[in-house]
Amino acid sequence: MNKKIKVRMLSLSDIVKGQGVSSAFHEQVNLVSNSKMLEIKINQKFKDADIVHHHTVDPKNYFTMFKKKYSHVAYVHMLAEKLDGSIKLNPIIYKIFQKYTHSFYRKADHLVIVNPNTKELLLSYGIAEDKIHYIPNYVSEEQFFVVDEKMRDAYKDKYEFSKTKKTVLAVGQVLIGKGVEDFIKSAINNPSIDYVWAGGFSFGKLTDGYDQLKEYFDNPPKNVRFLDVVERDLMNEVYNAADILFMPSYNEMFPMTILEAINTNKPLVIRDLSLYEDILFDHYRPCAGLVDFDDEINQLVSDDQYFLNSVEKSIVLKNYYSKPYILNMWEEFYQHVVDQKEGE
Repeated sequence: MNKKIKVRMLSLSDIVKGQGVSSAFHEQVNLVSNSKMLEIKINQKFKDADIVHHHTVDPKNYFTMFKKKYSHVAYVHMLAEKLDGSIKLNPIIYKIFQKYTHSFYRKADHLVIVNPNTKELLLSYGIAEDKIHYIPNYVSEEQFFVVDEKMRDAYKDKYEFSKTKKTVLAVGQVLIGKGVEDFIKSAINNPSIDYVWAGGFSFGKLTDGYDQLKEYFDNPPKNVRFLDVVERDLMNEVYNAADILFMPSYNEMFPMTILEAINTNKPLVIRDLSLYEDILFDHYRPCAGLVDFDDEINQLVSDDQYFLNSVEKSIVLKNYYSKPYILNMWEEFYQHVVDQKEGE
């Protein structure tokens, strides 16, 4: 039997609740832990490691990368340039953070991006193209799956979702960049449809536009509810209780929310972002803004066949991002990293 590749995962993503980086970290670790060719340990000493895999850009991880005995892999979960509409930073602090993240990614031996669209920005940092590898996010079908109608009704009761009206669900931190304002406007335009937002203020008053967002949160329109942060092990219940996933975000990498929703066969209503072209292909309808959002939501609510067709598109995507497919990509990548190190 061949010697297992020893991968040591380093992450502080659980410090902030309700963010996609933490979800992506746990899903990736759970996935590769199923591999017979890999030995995975999390936040432990790595003196015996073949690969040190950095999931977060904290300074401790940065200084670890000076130990050139190991191959260092950095997972590109976030980019400073994508923070607009998320965290309110002093311009000087932002510049420092931007330079730091650029340096962090340059320091790594290999980078893993979750969306091909990210490559051009990383190349502009002066990073060599052969260091950049694309592996999409993954969501476990054991954690996110379709339930039967009886259980779905039970979840509707639990979360107080209507059984007579359609429920449009948005998931994520309450941020300007997540499209909260269009979410509220769409709800006002469609009073006969319920709108629910699962997520809260993970960064508190540091959130860009906090005062206005807090007003929406505390005093929403009658057909809008904010659930605050929902523990991830309960999110399958929330997705199944809802009817449609609404993602009006302006900035994303590869939203875990979309993968979770398609695993529960939910139609997608999402903004027309170029990054979706390479990961969702033609299995969605891109919406330019509020008018398109409202048109798509109303058609899904009023046209049963259109709704079913949209569900089929989500099922196609779910099958594409299957466990064997993504796991094989990770195994081939880690083997490539080891082979390259041995060839030095």
